[in-house]
Amino acid sequence: MIISASRRTDIPCYYSDWFINRLKEGYVLTRNPLNHAQVSKIPLSSDAVDCIVFWTKDPENMLAKLKILEEMKYKFYFQFTLTPYGTDIEKNLRRKTDIEDTFIFLSKAIGKERVIWRYDPIILNDSLTIDYHKEQFKRLCEKLYNYTENVTISFVDMYRKLQSKVIRPINGVQMVELGKNIGQAAKNYGLTVKACCEKMDLSASGIEKGSCIDKTVIEKACKYRIDVKDDKNQRDGCGCVESIDVGAYNTCPNGCVYCYANYSKKSVEANIKRHNINADMLNDELKGTERVFERKMRSNRQTQPRLFLL
Repeated sequence: MIISASRRTDIPCYYSDWFINRLKEGYVLTRNPLNHAQVSKIPLSSDAVDCIVFWTKDPENMLAKLKILEEMKYKFYFQFTLTPYGTDIEKNLRRKTDIEDTFIFLSKAIGKERVIWRYDPIILNDSLTIDYHKEQFKRLCEKLYNYTENVTISFVDMYRKLQSKVIRPINGVQMVELGKNIGQAAKNYGLTVKACCEKMDLSASGIEKGSCIDKTVIEKACKYRIDVKDDKNQRDGCGCVESIDVGAYNTCPNGCVYCYANYSKKSVEANIKRHNINADMLNDELKGTERVFERKMRSNRQTQPRLFLL
């Protein structure tokens, strides 16, 4: 079983104490986002959890807990989103140069193969021009290339609910131009660049189609083989393997204007106030009317050894 923590909210940044408590308790409750009366009880023993995939824009609050994860024998890696945007786009993040330093600290602590840099979503507007992205992507490559092996890109999706004057649709010509520059810059710094859920074929620019919860990355990070299937619950074009997400929508305080996981400001504010680090469920509690299903999960590790290239 692979745990995703989380596509729906920034657990390392805001809810790391709660998450560690759930690992110690050995289970977590998650509410079905499409049917709130249905709740799953997910076992979290290290014997059942093959890997934890952390998603974050700032894992500073998680750094002191890395040793706890290791001592509890959990395997994990980070999807670390690091973009050159200011507080007009990502409203509640720390100063970006400080977060860049946190990226380096995390890589030194756990190894660069376990820190995937995400330069996404790519946004264009009057200030965030193609030339700006060319300059900033190269700058970040120069600072981070010793501390990661892979970078994932994507172009912003114009969801129906996404209403912001600072985000504009990106056309195919712009994607190709940026793709060529990003592909070449990444190559110059020895980085592999992949595109997440992009219909545009950027292979001519050296950009492969990628996946976030990736079998190859997991096997390299965990040093064992796993037998997993593709995740059929994700959007078209997603190459991720099956995982269970333990986060919740409308709970992330980052305030990013492009966020798809927050769709009600009022709900976000209420959920944040309701947070309890000792609760079974993230920013929520059982009402007594739900059906709780105890899911029987197992490890997908394979006993046959696998050789990993250094």
